[in-house]
Amino acid sequence: QVQLVESGGGLVQPGGSLRLSCAASGSIFSISTIGWYRQAPGNQRELVAGFTRDGRIDYAYSVKARFTNSRNNAKNMMVLPMNSLKTEDKAVYYCKIIATIDRSPREYQYWGQGTQVTVSS
Repeated sequence: QVQLVESGGGLVQPGGSLRLSCAASGSIFSISTIGWYRQAPGNQRELVAGFTRDGRIDYAYSVKARFTNSRNNAKNMMVLPMNSLKTEDKAVYYCKIIATIDRSPREYQYWGQGTQVTVSS
């Protein structure tokens, strides 16, 4: 089985910082992409930052100037520093990978359970 362990969420004041981490483990053969998504109540789930198949990183326009230095030095993990947080950043943040598992050629999406980020004054 595939497990995605997410950490780093919590409560922070506007202007503060948080650092999200995602670590994938289990019966994984290879990981093609890894990224962080978020979903606020009543909204669609959206990409925050993610690494593509060729190693590039994509950011949501609303966070590009503030969420810097995302890291994927290991294929099975992604660290997302979040700076200058705003109330609009409040959401449940989910880690997602696209991967193949052992003894299977098909790629699947795997989602973490989500970690709450609350930005409040």
